[in-house]
Amino acid sequence: MNYPAPIVGNWYQSRSGQLFEVVAVDDDDHTVEIQHFDGTLEEFDDDGWIALLPQDMDAPEDWTGSLDVEPEDHDDDEMTALPSWLGDGHLDRDEASGFSEMSM
Repeated sequence: MNYPAPIVGNWYQSRSGQLFEVVAVDDDDHTVEIQHFDGTLEEFDDDGWIALLPQDMDAPEDWTGSLDVEPEDHDDDEMTALPSWLGDGHLDRDEASGFSEMSM
């Protein structure tokens, strides 16, 4: 049976149903490093890769798996708002140090 070659950045599912991404392939050492959806890293040799019985999969829609971010911690409104240190994005000329208008 043919199994897909490990490609960095591609997602796969093991025979046990674990979702993982290939994060490194070392052709010299014949090793594959994977990162599970929960963030756990593992390294396999060629035989270990085949033993996984990997199947090509699409990347998960929920990108927070390995980032330890809870859904309630993520608010889309915050992602589009200006950082607090920027204020409203406008600079009052009176507040800018070293700014002076030239008078003629």
